Amino acid sequence: MRAIRVLHCPEIVGGNPQMLARAEREIGLDSWAVSFRPSPFGYKSDQVLWNNEDSMPIREVKRWQLLWRALRYFDIVSFNFGQSMMPHRILTSPETRYGFQSVVSQLYRLYSQTFELADLPLLKRTGKGIIVTYHGDDARQGDFCLAHFDLHHVTEVEEGYYSRESDAHKRYRIAKFARYADRIFALTPDLLHMLPPEADFLPVSNIDLRDWRPVERPRSDLEEPLVIHAPTHRRGKGTRFLLDAISRLKAEGVALRFALVEGVSQVQARHIYERADILIDQLLTGWYGSGAVEMMALGKPVICYIRESDLRFVPEQMRKDLPIINATPVTLHDVLKEWLTTRKHDLQKLGQTSRAYVEKWHDPMKIAARLKDDYEAIMAKQRRG
Repeated sequence: MRAIRVLHCPEIVGGNPQMLARAEREIGLDSWAVSFRPSPFGYKSDQVLWNNEDSMPIREVKRWQLLWRALRYFDIVSFNFGQSMMPHRILTSPETRYGFQSVVSQLYRLYSQTFELADLPLLKRTGKGIIVTYHGDDARQGDFCLAHFDLHHVTEVEEGYYSRESDAHKRYRIAKFARYADRIFALTPDLLHMLPPEADFLPVSNIDLRDWRPVERPRSDLEEPLVIHAPTHRRGKGTRFLLDAISRLKAEGVALRFALVEGVSQVQARHIYERADILIDQLLTGWYGSGAVEMMALGKPVICYIRESDLRFVPEQMRKDLPIINATPVTLHDVLKEWLTTRKHDLQKLGQTSRAYVEKWHDPMKIAARLKDDYEAIMAKQRRG
């Protein structure tokens, strides 16, 4: 019996799809990760579909060639970041709303609107299994967060980041995927408030734990611990609250060093992580990201805001094992001060606990094995017709 053929596409968000494809190959699946564009952070993919010099028509030809390849070769298509292979509809802006756009832009807008998610029914009719994984703002809706969460980042981000139109469009896309997908996953639990009931939480699996080994810091370095923060979007991460807390701590004479990790590749970020003692992740969203997983894999503790109401979507034992130091913008100063003063010599022990947690819950090999069971169940259902 031949191996199940799995296509991961169309993005390389945080390195997660590529690492899953790699782990799946190790357990006997024929998996391949395709990214339409190269990652700005240096994450690798099995194949990057578009070259920088490709014109728009060439890119669209390659898009349809990938769909043809999926129809002919693969058994399972695993979409990530809530996107399919087809173009994403261009939402209106003041310029497009009042007609101030080129003919080419108008044609592409019509084309993207016509074919958005059109591959889903075609894949389903040809017997392909469909999986979609949501990562964050591909599903997160500003109006829902405002209505249901006391603490969130919607009021912090720039105007237009969320809008009535974009929220409605996300709901449309989620409903369309729900109609055709065999499995729906979310990498952060807050998204499950906004996804169909059949959606399930899937832990991030963005790094090979055999490559990311714990790095112990000399105990003498804890006399002036290095605190780091790696925002991909400062407003969304709540960076201003951290900068304020750091300024207050320094004014109070608390010994610490601080570094912002921005605009660098994963390789460059790792060098900084290895010299750090503690990471401050996001303070508004409610869960930790791929950078926190990388830091914990190195045996370093993480401070992050964990939203209690989201934890019902997380496996019970994972909740019990969670080593994250919980903090909000209001409590961050006091929490960080405690861990930099009276509890700073507990950082290494917590780092060891964090490493064990990642090995248990974020190992790509374990997650690939879980997904293999899903793939086999989908294939069996397809055969039963």
